[in-house]
Amino acid sequence: MSRIFSGIQPSGELHLGNYLGAVRNWVSLQQQYESIICIVDYHAITVPYEAGLLRERRSAMAIGLLAAGLDPAKMTLFVQSMVPEHTELAWIFNTITPLGELERQVQFKEKSQKQEQMLAGLLNYPVLQAADILLYRADLVPVGEDQVQHLELSRVIARRWNAQFGAGADYFPEPKPILTPTRRIMGLDGQAKMSKSLGNTVGLLEPPAAVWEKLRPAVTDPARIRRTDPGTPEVCNIYHLHKAFSAPPVVEEVAKNCSTAAWGCIDCKRTLHGAMEFEMEPMRVRAAELEAHPDTVRDVLADGARTCRAMALETMTEVKERMGLELATPLTASAQ
Repeated sequence: MSRIFSGIQPSGELHLGNYLGAVRNWVSLQQQYESIICIVDYHAITVPYEAGLLRERRSAMAIGLLAAGLDPAKMTLFVQSMVPEHTELAWIFNTITPLGELERQVQFKEKSQKQEQMLAGLLNYPVLQAADILLYRADLVPVGEDQVQHLELSRVIARRWNAQFGAGADYFPEPKPILTPTRRIMGLDGQAKMSKSLGNTVGLLEPPAAVWEKLRPAVTDPARIRRTDPGTPEVCNIYHLHKAFSAPPVVEEVAKNCSTAAWGCIDCKRTLHGAMEFEMEPMRVRAAELEAHPDTVRDVLADGARTCRAMALETMTEVKERMGLELATPLTASAQ
């Protein structure tokens, strides 16, 4: 069975952008592949943060992922910082990655413009990402279109390491992308990708009334000013959310009623709200159960870390032997 790896930053509660862009796809893929999903808290510390808030967000993310349908009986879920080999392999990959490769990364260019002081961690972010993937020798990586460039760097790093230390064989596979079937979802403001920091999304576990309060004023077709104006569904973000949540016959009805002005935008949004609630309400129920039993969540993450640590140690043993590095020596009683 092919192995997939993917990660998500602990930004707190999952939102619709996370869910549609990644998590719902992971839930489907866990039925077909050996799946490893990581809460990447090392990635989260490349920007200023509070330690206590990071702990809270990590826990909330784990609850959200499990509530959304990730099943520990079918896949492995763990926290990145529980497996120290991630950063060990990242340092090794730093030694074979040209600076120019990192400076060309689109996300680095975008994020660096927003920072008063440029930190090395932001520049080396995609190297750690490569280490995350290659540590488990994953064959496939579910990604959105905006992550394809970073995955290509992972392939380049695997190829370069294999050429230098693979002894004529490809120890690290060059991971291939699995593009998410959902197109890039814009935020409710219609201006940018869904982002918690921009305040243009909906929390996956928010109560129905709160979801409606955000959905009701959401931007639709800007050319549709009056209720009687016909709209163009393809340019309306609400229509694309219907394609993500509503059944195909409903999507057809939405397109017809929008383009003929048989519906107003509020009618369209009410129908969307109902479709969203049908999918989101069971997640709220599962999340409430998990919040009431925090030991269950901790056990899932601990079990996942043990599984991944064993795999990581196997990889690092092989990597160090091929590179002429020493293996870690267990501490003796006197050293402790």
